Amino acid sequence: MGTQSLPILTVVAVLVTSIATVAIGVYGVRLSRTTSDFLVASRSVGPRWNAAAISGEYLSAASFLGVAGLIAKYGPDALWYPIGFTAGYLGLLLFVAAPLRRSGAYTVPDFAEFRLGSRRLRKLAMIVVAVICALYLIPQFQGAGLTLNILLGVPSWVGAAAVGAIVIANVVGGGMRSITFVQAFQYWLKLTAVAIPAVALIMHFAAADDELATTAPPTVSERTTVDINTDVIVQVSEPVIVAGERLETGRHELSAGTTLVLEPGAAVPVVAGAPADNSDWLAPGSGFGGQHPMYQVYSLILATFLGTMGLPHVLVRFYTNPNGRAARLTSLAVVGLLSVFYLFPTLLGVFARLYVPQLLITGTSDAAVLLLPGSVFSGWGGQLLAAVVASGAIAAFLSTASGLLVSIAGVLSTDVLRGRVRDFRVAAVLGGIGPVVLSVALVSLDLSRTVGLVFAVAASTLCPLLVLGIWWRGLTAPGAAAGLLAGGVVSGSAATVAVLGGFTDDVWGGWPAAVVAYPAAVSVPLSFIVMIMVSKATTHRIPADIGRIFTRMHAPERLGMGADRAP
Repeated sequence: MGTQSLPILTVVAVLVTSIATVAIGVYGVRLSRTTSDFLVASRSVGPRWNAAAISGEYLSAASFLGVAGLIAKYGPDALWYPIGFTAGYLGLLLFVAAPLRRSGAYTVPDFAEFRLGSRRLRKLAMIVVAVICALYLIPQFQGAGLTLNILLGVPSWVGAAAVGAIVIANVVGGGMRSITFVQAFQYWLKLTAVAIPAVALIMHFAAADDELATTAPPTVSERTTVDINTDVIVQVSEPVIVAGERLETGRHELSAGTTLVLEPGAAVPVVAGAPADNSDWLAPGSGFGGQHPMYQVYSLILATFLGTMGLPHVLVRFYTNPNGRAARLTSLAVVGLLSVFYLFPTLLGVFARLYVPQLLITGTSDAAVLLLPGSVFSGWGGQLLAAVVASGAIAAFLSTASGLLVSIAGVLSTDVLRGRVRDFRVAAVLGGIGPVVLSVALVSLDLSRTVGLVFAVAASTLCPLLVLGIWWRGLTAPGAAAGLLAGGVVSGSAATVAVLGGFTDDVWGGWPAAVVAYPAAVSVPLSFIVMIMVSKATTHRIPADIGRIFTRMHAPERLGMGADRAP
């Protein structure tokens, strides 16, 4: 993991992916003229094209890099990340997609006003959408910085700024119509970029007859130098020499800038809380470090299963379908596309544990996918595979960040500004610069862990609003507002504390650390309960035309009961 010469193929791959993204975006700009083009592509995107675009947008840095890193570190429990990311679309398919499209709204705040007739609730929903999107953008830019730092040796802020500039330019140029073309292309690029290395590693694994010994800790096969880039607490299973000093078995804190030298066959220390030997790693139920593993797992399941229904950049995609039937077909296709994709990061996580175990020390296991090809294959073959992975990683940052920025720009332009094309472009610039700056200033967690916190916020706010708003006539504006605030404050506060460092496990039996890192099990039920209880207490605020509203959301389009709302 030391300094290497600049890899030419990787540089070319990064440049080609970036140029292709801009070029496809420019093509989309030619078709973007009206406000409807910028916000929802004039509701003209078919199910197949939209499914590829949603998948390209949804498969973020957390999916491309983070899933493999967490599986390498924590084993089967980390599989709940890809399972939850995919299964969330079943909830969308069953409960949200078609009624949301039939509402005719342009944004989630627009739906809130349509359903409950409150301008104040619309403003509150707008703030929630902007916060969720900004929180989600930060790890995308952090991942871009990490990736370009590892691959090209440039400072992390350079990668974040470069990806931010490309994303802002694409969104400002053509809005939703432009990025639809970009994201559909990037899904297939990401699938190719993660599938080819996985297949190559399967063939190598079969030919080499390697195995993960179930009773042994992860070990290195050759003398390996490991540079620690961030402060980390590690668990040492066998004595190891660090900076000339012998570390005995137990937990030790290593500061940034520390260098470890592992001799061939040496057991690799792992981040504290992660399984120290492969037998524990292969067994489910250990959680993600900490004293309450089952709580962590169930809270993660709740966040990922329900969080998808509250992600603004995913929801806005269903407004681009021509009708509710197309929205359902889109959801079904997305489930298939995501299921195929997530097979490969899972395999890469297993191979990372075997071939690059030194990453378990550094606290930056997100780099596993990036470093695997060069660690296993030598010469041009390894360089070519590394270049393929690099192109997919850059595509992951660009596609997801583009969708998030469109969501931010959409709500800011329609709810804060006057809703013109020029306002959308101004909002896109302002909405993109802030997260870029914060991505450099804030502490970086594992990408999937950070995104999991954002899912928890979405599951605790917009998910209850949509589910109850679509399926329960008794929801009122005060109830919706109270639930948004209750779930948002609890989950948002937990996410903030986690990013700032969280709690240690020795405080109050480890429960504060567990709830802060995985708040959904507390914040999601709280939000639903508050929405229902306050709505029960304010039944006089149920909209007078609730029958017409529900007919519009649930009646088939062929009956002609609804119409699109004006932007």
